Amino acid sequence: QVQLVESGGGLVQAGGSLRLTCAASGRTFSSSALAWFRQNPGKEREFVAAVSWRGSSTRYADSVRGRFTISRDNAKNAVYLQMNSLKPEDTAVYYCAAKLLAVPLTTGDVEYWGQGTQVTVSS
Repeated sequence: QVQLVESGGGLVQAGGSLRLTCAASGRTFSSSALAWFRQNPGKEREFVAAVSWRGSSTRYADSVRGRFTISRDNAKNAVYLQMNSLKPEDTAVYYCAAKLLAVPLTTGDVEYWGQGTQVTVSS
């Protein structure tokens, strides 16, 4: 079992930065790959970024590559999403996600979800 709680969302102007944090608990956290997904009303939840359970491998959606950075700190049971050069189209609810061992790249891969945190980017 892994429990996930996101924080760090808010309102920011285009071009600005935000750092999302996902605090995790549970016995299998250190063996779980972690990811961020996002969703807007009426749209499907989409993959944003993921990091392997060892932290040695990362994956990004094309829309955020070069602007967002995912990282994890197993000592603190946390995963982060640093978001730079934010655009209005980045506005969404951002969800933390976990899967034992394998990197979750689709919503169907995810075993555990957080409750989400709202990110709003104004133009």
